[in-house]
Amino acid sequence: MIVLVDSFETIVLPRTVKRALRLANFFFKVSRWTFEGIARLPRSNWRQTALVGFAPITLFALIAVWAILLIFGFTLMGDALQVPFHLGQPHDFGNRLYFSGVTFFTLGYGDLVPSTPAGKFLAVLEAGMGFAFLALVISYVPVLYSAFSRREVTILLLDSKAGSDPTAAEILRRHAEADCMDQLHVLFREWEVFAGQLLENYLSYPVLAFYRSQHDDQSWLRSLTAVMDACAVAMTCLPEDAPWARQTRFQANATFKMARHLVVDFGYVLGTEPHTPPERLPEEQFAVICRELDHLGIRINTSPEAIEQLTEARRLYEPFAYGLAGRLIMELPHWMPEPHALDNWQTTAWDGKHF
Repeated sequence: MIVLVDSFETIVLPRTVKRALRLANFFFKVSRWTFEGIARLPRSNWRQTALVGFAPITLFALIAVWAILLIFGFTLMGDALQVPFHLGQPHDFGNRLYFSGVTFFTLGYGDLVPSTPAGKFLAVLEAGMGFAFLALVISYVPVLYSAFSRREVTILLLDSKAGSDPTAAEILRRHAEADCMDQLHVLFREWEVFAGQLLENYLSYPVLAFYRSQHDDQSWLRSLTAVMDACAVAMTCLPEDAPWARQTRFQANATFKMARHLVVDFGYVLGTEPHTPPERLPEEQFAVICRELDHLGIRINTSPEAIEQLTEARRLYEPFAYGLAGRLIMELPHWMPEPHALDNWQTTAWDGKHF
């Protein structure tokens, strides 16, 4: 019953279960210790491979644990009922365990057959339960990987607007350089929907957050934080007299709220407390961003009131994002890209050159 309830709450129930005494919680706690042990290893290709494989291995290991415990549970039930087998087959614990396994996976070899009504009922019950369990698992894994695929597509689409190593400055600069600041709200709207989808997926399937992105220099948390950085600037420091300002501010505010909702709620699900991060936006770096945007015709509001509003907005999400980054072993983005940084589309593994 413990395994059945636990698997139902994990796979079927579309909400987070806060009950502390759960098999899945204990399993993921042990897995988290393993994950943190991997994180303490020196940076290497093996460490990166271990981080990439952690979430899929953990998911399938949990499914295997459920199946083993169900088989063992039915073995104990058969042993308690002292169910005999036909043709005088010995009904010791080893044979009962074997019979439970082949019945659960509906193999039906027929070499062991229960001879009492109670034993037959137990066999039918286990076979039906095993069939239903396998059907749930078969449907659960594609749903998880479909959500992962949608997440990665959205992250990859950000490349052209924020760089492969996304930053708020690059989001604003590329829109300003293309003279399409009036389209900035479209990007923010897409990420408002994306943050809402991630929140729903992560509350239902927390293990999905541990799945690493296809590229080592990308992650959902880094991309989301870069967009939140850009939203914070758009809400507080963009010029108010521009024709696109009101619409951009409104959408930036909506996206900011949904994204913050995601990092706060998911941090609570993982039991991750907020931590004050190192200063991510020094004054001199913000001055450089302002000069670059001013050169492109976007005059940033640098009044004390605007700067204070920007600082306050950053306080609302940076501690939670920083806490998640530590738990998931991910890095938060910088506010500005590295000098001469290249996007992934500009590089090739064939000859080490860029085009």
